[in-house]
Amino acid sequence: MIELSVFEKSYFKLVSAFASEEFKADLQAAQKEFFDNAGTLDDTKPNYTLRMNQFYDWYFLTRLLAGYMQTPLAVVHMQRSVRLEPEDLETIEILKKHQHSLYECIKLKNNEMTVRDLLTGKKETVSVENFIFSFDEKEYFEARIVEINGKKFFLKGFCFHPESAQKYILDQVKVFQKNPDLNFKEFFVRLNKMRYKFEQYRHVKPELIYTNENKLGL
Repeated sequence: MIELSVFEKSYFKLVSAFASEEFKADLQAAQKEFFDNAGTLDDTKPNYTLRMNQFYDWYFLTRLLAGYMQTPLAVVHMQRSVRLEPEDLETIEILKKHQHSLYECIKLKNNEMTVRDLLTGKKETVSVENFIFSFDEKEYFEARIVEINGKKFFLKGFCFHPESAQKYILDQVKVFQKNPDLNFKEFFVRLNKMRYKFEQYRHVKPELIYTNENKLGL
């Protein structure tokens, strides 16, 4: 039975394998895709670590590698340069079952958060004992949830959206609920870009950023 700290160490090892020289072209293309037109990536800003964690979650768990047309998670077992230990194999299986969605914080008590999945309406109880930042009940957020030994945890990558974006997000969620063939993963990337455009252009009305009319090139 793997512990959270061991899982996190193993996950870092697996992701690092795809940030090596061998995958330099894929990594650079992914960075361009994820960060272009999404505001300045500044390592002095408080949100820098959150953004990088979100990027690596997306790069490893969602984005397809050019040479495989599968995610790094799906092909990590093929990499001879990665020596997979038993804890790594367990981490891979946990990650294969992870949940990725938009969430609303319903209640926070005793290091546990009750969230509602905006896409499915399902409620989850997630441990937040390993986070030092606070959660705002007025913000919807994108996150990924894993289950370890019967207990649920968030991965480190988050994207928090302002309260002023809630109407747009809920309207779009309804569109995706009516048409399951739409690609919500691409929608999440667009939302991420909107979030950091919102931060960059504080003087611009939120409805000009969180919109499908593409007024700012999103």
